[in-house]
Amino acid sequence: METGTFKSFDNADIFYRVWNYNPSQKTIVILHRGHEHSGRLQAFAENEQFVHFNIFGFDMRGLGHTSQSVSPHFMDYVRDLDAFVKYLYEQYGIVERDIFVVANSIAGVIVSAWCHDFAPRIAGMALLAPAFTIKLYVPFAKTGIALAARLFKHLTVPSYVKSKVLTHDVEQQKAYDTDPLITREIDAHYLLDLLKAGKRIVEDAAAITIPTLLLSAGKDYVVKDDMQKRFFVDISSTQKRFVKLKGFYHGLLFETQREQVYNPIAEFINRCFSLEQPPATCMPDKFTVDEYNKMTLNMLPRIERWGFRMQKWMLHHLGFLSKGMRVGLKYGFDSGMSLDYVYRNQAQGCGPIGRWIDKGYLNAIGWRGVRIRREHLIATVEERIETLKQRNEPVKILDIAGGTGNYLFDIKRKFPETEVVINDFSEANIAFGEAQIQQQGLQNIRFTRLDCFNKDSYRQLNFEPNIVIISGIFELFGDNELVCKAISGALSALQPGGFLVYTGQPWHPQLKMIAFVLNNHQERDWIMRRRSQRELDSLFAFYGLTKYGMKLDNFGIFTVSYGTK
Repeated sequence: METGTFKSFDNADIFYRVWNYNPSQKTIVILHRGHEHSGRLQAFAENEQFVHFNIFGFDMRGLGHTSQSVSPHFMDYVRDLDAFVKYLYEQYGIVERDIFVVANSIAGVIVSAWCHDFAPRIAGMALLAPAFTIKLYVPFAKTGIALAARLFKHLTVPSYVKSKVLTHDVEQQKAYDTDPLITREIDAHYLLDLLKAGKRIVEDAAAITIPTLLLSAGKDYVVKDDMQKRFFVDISSTQKRFVKLKGFYHGLLFETQREQVYNPIAEFINRCFSLEQPPATCMPDKFTVDEYNKMTLNMLPRIERWGFRMQKWMLHHLGFLSKGMRVGLKYGFDSGMSLDYVYRNQAQGCGPIGRWIDKGYLNAIGWRGVRIRREHLIATVEERIETLKQRNEPVKILDIAGGTGNYLFDIKRKFPETEVVINDFSEANIAFGEAQIQQQGLQNIRFTRLDCFNKDSYRQLNFEPNIVIISGIFELFGDNELVCKAISGALSALQPGGFLVYTGQPWHPQLKMIAFVLNNHQERDWIMRRRSQRELDSLFAFYGLTKYGMKLDNFGIFTVSYGTK
């Protein structure tokens, strides 16, 4: 065994172990359960069924030998896993398709979220008693923890889990009880975020197509199995298997008869590594198409329809009190004008009540996510600009549907030598943006009004960008044929070696409310078709783009990705 550290997405040092490394072998990434550390996985790594695989495991934040403190955000642990897989490629030359992931308990939720949100093209995953829901035996425990967490920033919750409910193996119980690296509490904010994430991933499990083995403990005192079953049924994987291990406790890897755990894992791993990776296609996700069609045809339960009608009535009769709602009603809530107002994030309205309503409007989870998307978009573009500057290449940016140009003005001020073209369909957006150019005295930045879904439009630009941006546009259109025209056109304009930056909306908790309450720029219902990250990445890969990185908000709503052709 060897050890090392890698730099995660936020430059944190994360400790890891590697067993059996040989460059010619396939790779297993194995993640420990909550409270524990990677050293506990030694027996798995040394088992004869797995010695012919490279095996990597790391100590999660705040655990084992990782000095980085615990994060209150569940998504940081997902980002750590993504950063580790990228590190394996950079340091060991291990590509995603040669990786299989094994994860127990909380780690199973982390891996599931990674597969849902980041859409890696790994060989498969084995989830061992994944903790999508946790058994909290004290009445109203979750509510109590949530209230206490509001009062105490660094609140921790003692673990009720004892070794005797993790394994029947007495020696393993003693090892657990005497291990100084095992923690006996969990961060309250992280626990609450974990429970939210588990619910989100199970409810949207259809987005996952990766081959999946799920092992469920027959006598689990830690997590519930109903969500495990629902997750398994709903995932879209063509290769999947559910195994109920009768009488087993939650710590499956440490049970007395753990060969019954090892055997299905080994068999499934070997099967997955023998499969061909599915090719990139332009086929849409059936489950989001069905969702979109149901909204288009107004196929909602009656009580939901009544609720949304009431909200819409209130918007049209009281919305004038909130400036943000007035802007949305006038220009469309999806318009550049509306987004500009959301970006400013300064509550305005008619009197104290209007400002109070406007503050609530601006603090909606969707708009909070939009503002984070803006930050991620600016950061991603600026990183690409720095790369081009290191190559001594003049920077030329094209946004194919840039609205009023909002964030591009920030980039232009920071990098004044950059040449920028902003395309948009709306005369109002263009007029507003051009006025901003005049007021700020900016040079080498202009607007065009061409059809971004027409490949010929990109020839008319007379511009060869090395950064192309596609942001916040595709979810407005349900048709992949139309979207593919825009992707093909944008990539045809991109210089060789240039970067394409694109945003996604793989999940949204307010999708129905938006569709049935808010109007778009065409004065119609604002109905969106979200695309899973897997579908979106596949569309770009089909036209030759290789994805290299992605940023995602903590809610799991908006993504910002980049790649090169």
